[in-house]
Amino acid sequence: NEWIRKYERKDLMNTRVMIETKDEITRIKALQKEIEQLKKLLLKKDMDQLVDDAYLEVAAQKLGYKSVLELKKKLNIKP
Repeated sequence: NEWIRKYERKDLMNTRVMIETKDEITRIKALQKEIEQLKKLLLKKDMDQLVDDAYLEVAAQKLGYKSVLELKKKLNIKP
């Protein structure tokens, strides 16, 4: 394959032709949209977790605990 690219002989490359119906194209677009929505949801969840962790860290410091883990133990929160 390297020499095919090197000498620009793309006509020798294996090509794949996909035939899709309108229903398949619609389904693919719907799945791609769902994937994007799930990515955004996961990002939001990760950001919310970061904010929660930051709040716990600040609360632990203000309440005089040495670490967030110590605060969680005191409040009986699973780490």
